Amino acid sequence: MSAADSSQPIPPRQTTMPVGIAATGMRDEFDSLGTIQVPAQHYWGAQTERSLKHFAIGHQRMPSEIHRAYGHIKRAAARVNARLAELPDWKADAISVVAEEIIAGELDAEFPLYLFQTGSGTHTNMNVNEVIANRAIQLLGGDLGSQDPIRPNDDVNMSQSTNDTFPTAMHIAAYQVTHDQTLPSLRQLRDSLAEKAELWADVVKLGRTHLQDATPLTVGQEWSGYAGALDAAISDVEHATKNLAVVAMGGTAVGTGLNAPPGFAQAVAIELCESTGIPITADENGFTAQGTLDRLVRAHASLKTTAVSLFKIANDLRWLGSGPRAGLGELIFPTNEPGSSIMPGKVNPSQIEATLMVCTQVMGADVTVSMAGAEGNFELNAFRPVIIGNYLTSATNMADACDGLRTYLVQGAELNESSIRRHLDNSVMLVTALAPHIGYQRSSAIAHRAVEHDLTLRDAALADGISAELFDEVVDPLAMTRQE
Repeated sequence: MSAADSSQPIPPRQTTMPVGIAATGMRDEFDSLGTIQVPAQHYWGAQTERSLKHFAIGHQRMPSEIHRAYGHIKRAAARVNARLAELPDWKADAISVVAEEIIAGELDAEFPLYLFQTGSGTHTNMNVNEVIANRAIQLLGGDLGSQDPIRPNDDVNMSQSTNDTFPTAMHIAAYQVTHDQTLPSLRQLRDSLAEKAELWADVVKLGRTHLQDATPLTVGQEWSGYAGALDAAISDVEHATKNLAVVAMGGTAVGTGLNAPPGFAQAVAIELCESTGIPITADENGFTAQGTLDRLVRAHASLKTTAVSLFKIANDLRWLGSGPRAGLGELIFPTNEPGSSIMPGKVNPSQIEATLMVCTQVMGADVTVSMAGAEGNFELNAFRPVIIGNYLTSATNMADACDGLRTYLVQGAELNESSIRRHLDNSVMLVTALAPHIGYQRSSAIAHRAVEHDLTLRDAALADGISAELFDEVVDPLAMTRQE
């Protein structure tokens, strides 16, 4: 098709009207299989309706981030097709107007498809094509369902295939959610942990290894370990998602670029870069871009390893706050809500529990993403929807969990310094400081004596003949936290 479209010698005039169809009942829509009725108040067409009928699986719908990403793609493709004289300007303008409405969320109700559908994502691509076509037809004064003067396949999908547009939409959506939500939330949580580490830098406490008493450290040192773990996790996520800026556009059906004009991929990438603010480039190897989803698999793996770090941090906090009388009791958490329907006064670490559940969900999702990523048979991965569904769920849940943990627990957490001091005073592992002076075996005997006879470490050491002067000089908990 060229810009000189003989079926439309006089371009129709584009009008302005609010989104919406003042109709009830059903209307006829058609596709290559024939005619089917769709709800008259909606813009979608025959293929969308067929998908709704045949793939009503569960309650998960295709995430809105995908069709909004598609808005960027369809606008970019229309503009480039017009610039390359493949599509009349007036058609490109109408498609662009509707694409902008999609990006703005004005047409969200028109994308009802279930997540579990065709593995390529064709149903969603056609859902977008049909909605854009019918809305553009409405703006151009035509009849909905006529595919005149805008056709969903020939015009809206020009120079494209689901096989290159859907993975591009996946990358855009994943990149946006990770950079707009997940990474900022992780950074803010990391900063809150670092603030507590600085605040409690000189509070000495008992260390623990194997859930048993160990040598002392400061609370600040312990919490600096948490902040450091998130520093490393954030770096991994940044690196992994950077690769999502490389997209499959231009490969069309199998990566060869069939039916796309020369330069289309690079020109669309430039348009997408300007539109989304993401430094998008077209993948130099379209066969890799369409035959695999390895970049998304690696990106989700970075979320999984972040969930591992976050689980360790949150679980430590839960243990440190256990009590209030029979647990470790070193942390005091904000009282956000009652903890029991039967036990009055009980308060639970619910914010932590929610975070831990999110972490386990992300870890489990990574198994699904990995298995689905491996299903790249020949020139197409046919498990795309489940990959992006899990990725966006993991990214958004992690962002929300980090925000809740920071706002409702970490920021308001306080130290129970009397409990911390009691644990430290009762520790027998402070004997480690004596070992260089009296030897490992004698130090071990003193520790065992203290435990067996319920003595303080000092009393056990003095009973073994250690001078009070040596003990008091060497067994200095604060000094034991510092390396000279």
